[in-house]
Amino acid sequence: MDFTAAKTARTNGIEMEYFEQGEGPVVLLLHGFPEHPFSWRNQVDPIAAAGFRVIAPSQRGYAGTDAPEDAQTYSVKNLVADVSGLLDALGVDKAIWFGHDWGSMPAWYSGVFDPDRVLGLGSLCTPYFTWEAPQDMIEIYDEVRGPNHYMRTFQEPGVGEAILEADVDHTFRSMLRGRGYTMDQFEAAPKEVTEVPAGVFVGDPQLFGEPIVSEEELGFYVDVYERTGFTGGLNWYRALRRDFEEAQGSDYTIDKPALLITAEDDWFFARGSSDGLEALLPQLEKHVIPDAAHWLQQEKPDEVNALLVPWLQRSFG
Repeated sequence: MDFTAAKTARTNGIEMEYFEQGEGPVVLLLHGFPEHPFSWRNQVDPIAAAGFRVIAPSQRGYAGTDAPEDAQTYSVKNLVADVSGLLDALGVDKAIWFGHDWGSMPAWYSGVFDPDRVLGLGSLCTPYFTWEAPQDMIEIYDEVRGPNHYMRTFQEPGVGEAILEADVDHTFRSMLRGRGYTMDQFEAAPKEVTEVPAGVFVGDPQLFGEPIVSEEELGFYVDVYERTGFTGGLNWYRALRRDFEEAQGSDYTIDKPALLITAEDDWFFARGSSDGLEALLPQLEKHVIPDAAHWLQQEKPDEVNALLVPWLQRSFG
């Protein structure tokens, strides 16, 4: 897939760029923060070769897609509508929605907010979270992590931008790395580490391991973010209260083929975060990749593909 040759479509009031390859049932690959469809570069060819049409959009606020100023338009319900509108523009009825990191939220919630457009769904790393508790995610993380976690810091406009944009090359060199701390080491670390402060994205504290991208791949990310900045992606965090409000009263059960692939040492999520999800996802298949961390499809592409592609073939081929 040529990630310099974007197509565009009008959807849900914005212009969205996307990349596509292959023919067959549609697989949506939804990137996370702060990323780009380029993060799926190692998955596109194997999925397309297995008989699927891969569509990888730059989501609201990212790269060549419009980035509205109103942070509340970045709610998960609206992000699902963005992608459903892209399917409309391309004449696609249903798709397999698959995400990583933040992209997993519209992937999972497609089954809540637009289930008729879903053949199946799943995620790398990010479990399916619901908003049935009386607290939104920021308030929950305040209790679980402490008041200095990165999601709380990112709420104030300009603060996250100042951290991440001070030196974009340094940000991505610090972040796009493999497993550093194991889950056991992370849990035994002092509070200023386990809070996961915003400084983690620029190497303070240094919790990551060795680089997982080449200089050329790193340069792709740096070029994109030096043009766009980080505000669009940060606005996803700033809409978390709206996410909570819009999800109230939903039926969270999704009876569709579902896949969750997690990394054994992804300390962005508490141990056991994916336990019991079968109650909400009765067709869920779960796998754990050892010796891996949060940027899973870039750190362990072969292991991810060995699970993702056969699942697609079994479920939709």
